[in-house]
Amino acid sequence: MKKWLKWSGSAVGAVVVLVAGAVLFAKHRGEHKQMRTVEVPTVSVVLSADPAKLELGRYLFNSRGCAECHGANGGGHTVIDSGGMLVVAPNITPAADSPVRSYTTEDWVRTIRHGVKPSGKPVLIMPSEDYNRLSNDDVAALIVYAKQLQPTAGNPASIQLPLPVRVLYGAGMIRDAAEKIDHTLLPSAPIAATVSAEYGAYVANTCLGCHGARLSGGKIPGAPPDWPAAANLTPGQGSVMPRYPSPEMFAAMFRSGHRPDGSAVSSVMPFQSLKQINDTDIQALYAYLKTLAAREAGQR
Repeated sequence: MKKWLKWSGSAVGAVVVLVAGAVLFAKHRGEHKQMRTVEVPTVSVVLSADPAKLELGRYLFNSRGCAECHGANGGGHTVIDSGGMLVVAPNITPAADSPVRSYTTEDWVRTIRHGVKPSGKPVLIMPSEDYNRLSNDDVAALIVYAKQLQPTAGNPASIQLPLPVRVLYGAGMIRDAAEKIDHTLLPSAPIAATVSAEYGAYVANTCLGCHGARLSGGKIPGAPPDWPAAANLTPGQGSVMPRYPSPEMFAAMFRSGHRPDGSAVSSVMPFQSLKQINDTDIQALYAYLKTLAAREAGQR
């Protein structure tokens, strides 16, 4: 009996040592991955002082999540403070303490479209996969708008991740945007903003970070544990789309944060941005979602 207890204790101890070693290895690997250099092609975009381009940039900034994270004035904002995770988006105005003050146009493009800093290091948390397929015109409009923001004393970026997230990142189970993006793809060609499934597919790119590349939802990798799973936007098992039998009902949810039955959608949804999306974009998105192949919820 004593021998068995001694053997069992040794076995448990060995398992603990192995698990601790694996955790430390993954954590170290994650730290190394954060410091890697990512080589990406940069496509030059032409900035224009045309008032129409500035207005397009304003619309995209407010409706595609930029204001949601960086604040309406661009001065930085606390994005997540939950489950031991703290994420503060940086000041992106031309202020003296802003990391983007010395950005070239190419730096902006690399960061927005590829999730890579001017130094070549990956950007963490920012869902650049949502913006990778933006056309050159739309990226240029965003940059023009950001560059004309009034300088403001903002907050420095801060990312504090709990140990499990850092371990999963090191193990490759959580990926940064630069890992997800196919950097060899050419920018999307300009597409007319009409109520069509084709344009809706373009709008849907802004949903990828949360709902996944296949838009079937599921738990968002690396999100705080109290965040709900993202909804399945395909017509497969567990889809939320039957709740919205018309594009008008779908649009009403974007505006109000409530489902047709009056129940509230999780505040994790970026309603500050969603309520800014115009009717054409929402109806086009709805038309596109209706064309998706059915996938079971959670396949992302």
